[in-house]
Amino acid sequence: MAVWTLGINHTTAPLDLRGRFAFAMDQVAPHLQGLRQSLNRMPEAAIVSTCNRTEIYCAGEQSELEPTLGWLANSAGISPDALRSHTYSLQDGLAARHAFRVASGLDSMVLGEPQILGQLKDAVRAANAAGALGTTLSQLFQRSFAVAKEVRTSTEIGAHSISMAAAAVRLAGNLFEDLGDVKVLFVGAGEMIELCATHFAAKNPKSIAIANRTLERGEKLASRFGGEVMRLADLPDRLHEFDAVVSCTASTLPIIGLGAVERALKKRRHRPIFMVDLAVPRDIEIEVKALDDVYLYTVDDLSGVVQTAQASRQAAVEQAEAIVDAGVQSFMHWVDQRSNVPLIQQLNAQADAWRTNELARAHKLLAKGESVDVVLEALSKGLTQKMLHGAMAELHAGDAAARDRATSAIEHFFLRSKR
Repeated sequence: MAVWTLGINHTTAPLDLRGRFAFAMDQVAPHLQGLRQSLNRMPEAAIVSTCNRTEIYCAGEQSELEPTLGWLANSAGISPDALRSHTYSLQDGLAARHAFRVASGLDSMVLGEPQILGQLKDAVRAANAAGALGTTLSQLFQRSFAVAKEVRTSTEIGAHSISMAAAAVRLAGNLFEDLGDVKVLFVGAGEMIELCATHFAAKNPKSIAIANRTLERGEKLASRFGGEVMRLADLPDRLHEFDAVVSCTASTLPIIGLGAVERALKKRRHRPIFMVDLAVPRDIEIEVKALDDVYLYTVDDLSGVVQTAQASRQAAVEQAEAIVDAGVQSFMHWVDQRSNVPLIQQLNAQADAWRTNELARAHKLLAKGESVDVVLEALSKGLTQKMLHGAMAELHAGDAAARDRATSAIEHFFLRSKR
């Protein structure tokens, strides 16, 4: 069984290219079906899609990296050659190592961040619901979760990490003298916005507002922070009211355009606006970044902030990598053993057949009135003869080479106590 992964992430592809490969969770099932049908023999498959990465994990009889690349490129309407230089492809042990490192936060923009583990679990649940998971990928991901748990409980990998949310607050603090005078707008109501709102709320801003497509979810989040909720459609008319805007939605197109920001700046008499776009694809048009009174940061722009304190975490990284290494060795040993499953099944079936036959014979002897001792003697001899028949036949074979092989095998399997 071969295992392979193909992907792009924040180190191999720019933000706009990553945005073209963002798979919404409710579209994962049909995409998985299309992927599997495009490959030979419908391999196991899972798709992991976050703001920083899109990865395909597969398991099948033979690795099919090139067709997998072709499918991924086609999903965004670009050529495989154009995509190839932005991807990484890994097989077997290296693919397992990558999955374990991703789950543990070792491959993240924010070293040791825990959010990726939840996103990975969501991807696995989606693949399982789509019927795309099998024994091999299930083992790979379950072991990756176990490795991630050990890394987080046994090392200090996440002790000093700076999350995207904390980085956004830090940058806002660099722009505004007092965050207590700042009005903050959050666009969206997902997990990342909830995290950002929690960090900003800790600084006691002047006000918090949540703009979301569905008011019910927005109200639920706004109530936690004593904020107001507004419809997404009202955002252009009210954008000028806010000093800081943090956006992260699943929209496939920008929802805050250049014109809306220009009108907001005019109403604000060009007082600066701090903006953070954590969405992939972008929520805020890229042209906004060129405006003089706008300080716009994307997930890629935050990378310099979140990579601080690397040196203090080096020892923890080394410990985590050792845990990953052990997990990879264990998984690959399991994969190797899987190749013997058919033989083990055949051996068990043969042993069961012998046992069934001898039990039937024993019942007949008991029915005829034979003593228990006689029946047990016959049962034990019958099983022993069946077990040793093949070995004895090989020892009496006319071929000397066959006899030598049989001798070695018999000594190995039957005479271990005498070695």
